[in-house]
Amino acid sequence: MQITENKRGAVTVFELDGRLDTVTSADLDKKIMSLLSSGEKYLVLDLAQLTYVSSAGLRVLLMGAKKSAGAGGRMVLANLRDLVQEVFDIAGFTKIFSIYSSQDEAVSSF
Repeated sequence: MQITENKRGAVTVFELDGRLDTVTSADLDKKIMSLLSSGEKYLVLDLAQLTYVSSAGLRVLLMGAKKSAGAGGRMVLANLRDLVQEVFDIAGFTKIFSIYSSQDEAVSSF
């Protein structure tokens, strides 16, 4: 999986491309924790190019959201593909995360 990081004002955007699974979830976890440790609070994960998410990937997203909230911030999601949206629906994550149909909407939510 490839992670591209962009800054849009006070919001950091991570664009994920590929598979978020047992092998790749550690990379995302490190990036999220490093970002939050540096004092950043607002994060958008753009999942437009994410083709698969496993339970390990879901765990990283959940932990990132909890850590962000604990720091007084928020992590939101944007551009979920149908297959990824289905996994989120089944896991109940659509009730946990704010999910937006575009990156612009997600950034504007802060």
